[in-house]
Amino acid sequence: MTHDDACPIKNCPIKICGLSTPETLEAALAAGAEMIGLNFHPKSPRYVTPQRAAELAAQARGRTGIVALVVDYAPEQAAELARIVRPDWMQLHGKETPEQVAAIRAATGLPVMKALGVATAADLDQVALYHGIADRILLDAKPPKDATYPGGHGRPFDWELLAGLDPAFRFMLSGGLDPANVADAIRIAQPAGVDVSSGVESAPGVKDAGKIAEFVSAARAAAEELKKAGQA
Repeated sequence: MTHDDACPIKNCPIKICGLSTPETLEAALAAGAEMIGLNFHPKSPRYVTPQRAAELAAQARGRTGIVALVVDYAPEQAAELARIVRPDWMQLHGKETPEQVAAIRAATGLPVMKALGVATAADLDQVALYHGIADRILLDAKPPKDATYPGGHGRPFDWELLAGLDPAFRFMLSGGLDPANVADAIRIAQPAGVDVSSGVESAPGVKDAGKIAEFVSAARAAAEELKKAGQA
């Protein structure tokens, strides 16, 4: 892992993923999100074309970190997308092996965030396979069996499962987070960052500016409480 994964949440990102309009992107920027995600999986209700994403990325560039979310891309596909959109990160949300992660990292020249689905404690065994290969690990809820695209689909997993992880291992947390539960998630899991998509929507793929602001505010307050508790 890189030094980014060794920092407490107060120094790590709140990521708003699946943005698709200039207005909701601006809402995420105004709220202070350190990362925004653009989704390139065609089956997702948050899908954006590379050309549309390039426009959104231009709006965000220099104001926040830009993450391109892809699913099972070949290295050359990822490199072409990176050329068009010019993101700061690649997020791999499919079944990419450690070797494939390394190949995409080399092809794009960008840091890579690897999402790993969690439903049981046994799912955490895969984390070690990506040490030193992915620049950041995102622990997400496993999708339902009938799901047509990856991700938590608005359902959190049991954060208590993460108590067994090495305390030195820092990760980002996703899956079913929303303004009402993000504080509990931070208190229990103590992640190095949080990632939300459907939890700040009024309908699938439709981001809500008010919910984005509430989420960022709740996450910031929880992180500050955690910091104070650590200093007590």
